Amino acid sequence: MKQQFTVNSMLRGLHGKLGEDDFIEPLEILTHSLNKHNKFNQFGKIAFNHQLKNRLKVRRDLYKLHHENKFEEPADPVFVIGLPRSGTSILFNLLSLDDAHRSPRYWEIMHPFPITKNTKERLKREKKTNRELKLAKTLIPKLRAMHTIRAETPEECEQIATINVRSFVYMCMADVPEYIAYLKNCPFDTVFKWHKRFFQALEINGKPKRWLLKDPSHIGHLPEILQAYPNAKFIHIHRDPTESVASFCSLTKNVRLAFSKKVNTDDIGNTVIDFWNHNLRKGMDYRKNLLNDQIVDVTYEDFISSPLNQIKSIYMQLGFDMTIETENNIENYLYEDQKKTKSSHHYSLAEFGLNEKNVKDQFRDYMLNYDF
Repeated sequence: MKQQFTVNSMLRGLHGKLGEDDFIEPLEILTHSLNKHNKFNQFGKIAFNHQLKNRLKVRRDLYKLHHENKFEEPADPVFVIGLPRSGTSILFNLLSLDDAHRSPRYWEIMHPFPITKNTKERLKREKKTNRELKLAKTLIPKLRAMHTIRAETPEECEQIATINVRSFVYMCMADVPEYIAYLKNCPFDTVFKWHKRFFQALEINGKPKRWLLKDPSHIGHLPEILQAYPNAKFIHIHRDPTESVASFCSLTKNVRLAFSKKVNTDDIGNTVIDFWNHNLRKGMDYRKNLLNDQIVDVTYEDFISSPLNQIKSIYMQLGFDMTIETENNIENYLYEDQKKTKSSHHYSLAEFGLNEKNVKDQFRDYMLNYDF
């Protein structure tokens, strides 16, 4: 049987050095897993080929940039962490309204190089990215209800890890059990070495006061983050896993349906609950080493009931200054958001072969710790 994806096919046509060979092993495991377990539709084949080649091109260009230039340490980051679908996005969006915070725009993540030098170049890159997003939203109709993305808005940095071919992104796109098993135990220090290089490159157009970053999987890699960014701070938002697990299962199902002829919902349920419980346990174990001024906790319920007050509390605990302008920006955002017609996103644990007992058994220690 002919393999749809191979390491050689991904590298074909890529001229130039890609730096260290740390991407080869995960790429071999990922392509093996893709070929073994998936029956992709025509779009799925094209999408995966485009995705993998795009990230390797970004890696090549980033390596060239660092090989030819010397960079200072990047601005210190603050990371929003927590289980996926736990309120990290709305918290991240509100924090991004502070001019002291700089987050990568989606177009910068997907098409960062060469670094843009003027508005005309930036708008061209945004237009290209929005065309790609329009196609994605057509093929995944429920994406708008699940996760709002635009080329020009701040976006989480999960796609940056794909430069190193170590990212849960591929778990969302396809059934890749061998690759997921690898992700749970492989070294991630190299991921954050490239992560740091990426943000150093973005600082060519100016160094921010602080980077504001988010990726749900970061919860499982706190020591590697601190190795790359010793002064990093963390904001950990907590939500009842029975809600967040069902929501992420639904997101995964809808993304996979765009690429594959068939999806196994029970497999999605088992994969999601196992992978995220593993990540969360790692994070909760390491958190004990952090000082009070390094990490702040907020519950989803408290945050949703009083977002501005919770953000003020976060700022106070982390030693950040809350300006009147930032406060007004947050109030205006919340006011405008209330007026919008919300898209519906319906999901249940039962659809994925799960129930509340399954989730509570897996996340028992975490749920007891935060009174869920």
